[in-house]
Amino acid sequence: MVAKRGPGIWWRITEALVVPLFHAVVSLRIKDGSSLPPTGPFIVAPNHNSEIDPVVMGVSVWKLGRTPRFLAKASLFRVPVLGFYLRKTGQIPVERSGSSTSNALDAAHRLIETGQGLIVYPEGTLTREPDLWPMRGKTGAVRMALEAGIPLYPAAHWGTQNLMARYGKSIRLWPRPRITVVVGDPVDLSAFEGKPVTRELLEEATDVLMRAIQDLVGTLRGETPPESIYQPHSIEPGRGR
Repeated sequence: MVAKRGPGIWWRITEALVVPLFHAVVSLRIKDGSSLPPTGPFIVAPNHNSEIDPVVMGVSVWKLGRTPRFLAKASLFRVPVLGFYLRKTGQIPVERSGSSTSNALDAAHRLIETGQGLIVYPEGTLTREPDLWPMRGKTGAVRMALEAGIPLYPAAHWGTQNLMARYGKSIRLWPRPRITVVVGDPVDLSAFEGKPVTRELLEEATDVLMRAIQDLVGTLRGETPPESIYQPHSIEPGRGR
């Protein structure tokens, strides 16, 4: 069955403008076996090495037959032109003043209602791990998946740091960057289902997700991942969630 993208002329315009330009400057390979459900809601959770990552994952999700969507600050929807585009392409507004719990649940309910997917970076920011392995994640993606019963797909890419270095602001076009993307099987969260959604449970489930992402990164790098998930000193257990 062919996966189904969301309808809309604005996505066709975006495809016509972005995809050819992207392929002109980047060699993108999506590993065999990567797939997303043909219909219905889903969450994709990738690693985060570069500010250019959302473009790479957006193009990858589109090429896998689904429409890429992200959480965006609600204030952006009030910006002329930009807000119009965000609404037309189905991006999901998040109130900055709201709690992370209510934001996650609102986003999950919207996914169910529209049958669409969402790209969520569980690390919340660029990894601080010195060798670009994933670091400890925040719990929003897992909370959405558990409380709304949405499949959660770990994903990884490698090579985006060659297109735009971590913390960099400029794009390097030569030599032509090669980026590889992989989407894994949905994370098995059955051990956490039907239990009270406590902070401890969410943190444990998030560690399962981050290990799955780390393993995918290892396959792309051809290296054995670290034994433990990196935790920056500035993030204390139970905080930054």
